Amino acid sequence: MTGLLEWVGRIGADPGDDLETRRRKALLVYLAVLIWPISLVWGFLYLALGAVSGVVAFAYLVVSVVSIGLFARTRDFGMLLWIQLLDITLAPTLSMWPTAGFLSSGAVGLWGILGPMGALVFSSVRSSIRWFLVFAAAFLGAGLAGELTGGLSELPRWFSTTMLALNVIVGGAVVFLLLAVFARQRQDAQDRAETLLLNILPRSIADKLKDNPHTIADSFTSASILFADVADFTPMAERVAPVHLVEMLDQLFGHFDSLAERYEVEKIKTLGDCYMAASGIPTPRPDHAHCLAMMALDMLDAVREQGEVGALGFELRIGINSGPVVAGVIGRKRFLYDLWGDAVNTAGRMQTESTPGRIQITRATYELLKDEFVCEPRGTVSVKGKGEMETWYLLGKRDERSFLTEPASITG
Repeated sequence: MTGLLEWVGRIGADPGDDLETRRRKALLVYLAVLIWPISLVWGFLYLALGAVSGVVAFAYLVVSVVSIGLFARTRDFGMLLWIQLLDITLAPTLSMWPTAGFLSSGAVGLWGILGPMGALVFSSVRSSIRWFLVFAAAFLGAGLAGELTGGLSELPRWFSTTMLALNVIVGGAVVFLLLAVFARQRQDAQDRAETLLLNILPRSIADKLKDNPHTIADSFTSASILFADVADFTPMAERVAPVHLVEMLDQLFGHFDSLAERYEVEKIKTLGDCYMAASGIPTPRPDHAHCLAMMALDMLDAVREQGEVGALGFELRIGINSGPVVAGVIGRKRFLYDLWGDAVNTAGRMQTESTPGRIQITRATYELLKDEFVCEPRGTVSVKGKGEMETWYLLGKRDERSFLTEPASITG
């Protein structure tokens, strides 16, 4: 049975289809095949009592089977959808005329509502409205015609009432299935959009944008910013194939992302081979420098020869600064949560002027870390736009006997 279901789901599949298209095709085929045995039973029951409408049920079945066959050859989903919607909308409704109207036919025309419901699931709201108008016209027209003319055959009252109950229950079950699928599709789409948005923006910022799309800007009196880049990246880029280079950076930055999540640090963005992160935004925290320092130390450990991404052969320059920043989202397309301010610029300068395998920090960050971390004075360095600045190298935690006392380096 599982193999048969898989085979049915692959009817009309195209190797070039994306996952969503394959699901839509398979679902429509499954629904069409699901109604086949129902139409067979309905057709035999009506014909057994001499009702001409049983022929309509078989006609529906033939059209449905042929459309699936054509779909298997052409893979034209639009054609299949149109034929299936037309078939299910008109066949049940029109069959009410030869069976003397609404009640005498057991309200078999209710099955026609599957047409607009199917359009809602597989097409669009506008399309479903058009199909509903077709259904309403066919349902009322055929029902009234049967009531006025008396139809072509008369069915026993017990049969009409029994079929009315079955048409409501079975037809309602299929309608419920379609609604459940539609709700699931909508929820899946919302979940994908939510995940994508949270991969771009912090949750609190994403919630603000969803509630009220507008420019978002917040000031933070104290935060820490980290920049890290790959030393000698340009010469390496000339030697390594572009695809392989991107894969290497993806592996490196993917590990940094996991570190940011571990220390509850906010990744801001990547700029080429440079990685930017911050702590204390968008949610202020008193230990922002501590968290970022721990992440920076783990970043250096990761690129060591025996580290998690040591096989990549990268060497890092890292810079950290602390101070007031402005953070927010600007623009209307391709949202980016970004930081502005002198503290951000200085952090970037710390990375640029750092030494490969080292973490360079400013006095502002040193004052926040000196009680918990071992820092080595570097002296003063000339920083573009800032002049002479006193800086330190961050070596390790003060309570760890194995903290680094030598610059971190990479071999290979």
